Amino acid sequence: MANQSPSRSNSSRSNSAYSNSSQSNPSFSEEIMELLIRFVTVWRVELVLVALPTALGIWLDVHHGPIAAGVITGAVVFAIVLPPPSRHLLVRILHRESVRRHLDVAFASLPGILSDRPPIIGTVNRTHGGDRVQLGLRHGTSIEELVRAAAIIASSLGVRGVRMAVDPAHQNLVTLSIIRRDPFETNGLCCPMVKAKSFDAWEPIPVGVDEEGEIVHVSLPEHNVLFGGEPGGGKSVALSVLVAAFALDPSVALWLFDGKLVELAPWSTCAERFVGPDITLAISVLQELRAEMDHRYGELVARKVKKITPGDGLSLHVLVIDELALYVAGVDKKLADRFAELLRDLVARGRAAGIIVVAATQKPSIDIVPSALRDLFGFRWALRCATREASDTVLGSGWSTRGFSAADIAPSMRGVGLLLHEGGIPVRLRSFHLSDADVAMIAERAYRLRHHDADPIGTR
Repeated sequence: MANQSPSRSNSSRSNSAYSNSSQSNPSFSEEIMELLIRFVTVWRVELVLVALPTALGIWLDVHHGPIAAGVITGAVVFAIVLPPPSRHLLVRILHRESVRRHLDVAFASLPGILSDRPPIIGTVNRTHGGDRVQLGLRHGTSIEELVRAAAIIASSLGVRGVRMAVDPAHQNLVTLSIIRRDPFETNGLCCPMVKAKSFDAWEPIPVGVDEEGEIVHVSLPEHNVLFGGEPGGGKSVALSVLVAAFALDPSVALWLFDGKLVELAPWSTCAERFVGPDITLAISVLQELRAEMDHRYGELVARKVKKITPGDGLSLHVLVIDELALYVAGVDKKLADRFAELLRDLVARGRAAGIIVVAATQKPSIDIVPSALRDLFGFRWALRCATREASDTVLGSGWSTRGFSAADIAPSMRGVGLLLHEGGIPVRLRSFHLSDADVAMIAERAYRLRHHDADPIGTR
């Protein structure tokens, strides 16, 4: 009996192994069925679009004959395809399904866990330069894994590139941007201020165009904005777009500080005060503006209101500082600290008093711009940065890990940047362009508005 037991045991294991083998290796019919199901699933929309007229033609053929079936079915198809609205809708549907199929193939080729747990494909929307797809991450996966696989996904799709950004409120939701062509390939986007006769600074300012070709607006009353980026990235041009809008509102008092003396000089004729790289004068002018702020708060108390609003007779004061680092990180540390202290007070308390601060610097790191000042700027505009850390210094810590990094912008893409404003999520855009001739023309127009059609600047 003892000798027979192993034999039966081996036989049992053999039968078990055969059973497991037969379960793990599906039959030919099962494989065909699986492929068929996958085919129907992947091409379901196209199959429905073909099946509907086919079913109609068969029904008409049975009840009215082949001629009537051909004529009526053809008329129905042409009635759907020929009108532009329905034809465009059909093209959009087919395009979305094509994107989904290609993404399915791309995700299947990814290494590691993403191949077994590919993202769930949500809505697909066509953009100015490609497509934007909403993805849902499955349990156990992260956006970091998707970012590392970006080159593989782009290669599988055969596109220029892909970019991912996670939803800050929902870490399992990712926006995948498929870039088929450069959405900002058009150089020199014309600024609306070139043709504007005047402007109301209480209204949102058009500052550039996003990746879908839509104009991006920024509303600055009760907000302050900080620009940052490497030299040549387009900070000064983007800054000039805002200055142009404020200059074309004659009720706005402009206070201009220019560390290089040349970038803001064309607007000096429209300014309440214009300051160059003189730190002592700059401190004195900031003290004047702070005195105006304190006077404003006294006026608000007398009126029993909390803040300045449009139409109350109190104008906006806009402080624009180019090359902020020169003033807050100068050779004389005592004077630099005093400037930073006054500016911090204006940024912290000036909103309700109608004071807007717009500042630009190359890299607002803590060793250049004190964090107590930098962190008060609610709006951030990052132009091209050399590193992801530098981008985070402008936008705020952590944005690069969520897919928003100005270091990803090509050096040749002057004026392209990331704007963090009302929406709470950085928007990729290209600022409008203002040539030197445009700036001179707008400044002349603004001067006339502010001085009641005075003689041209060049004749004075």
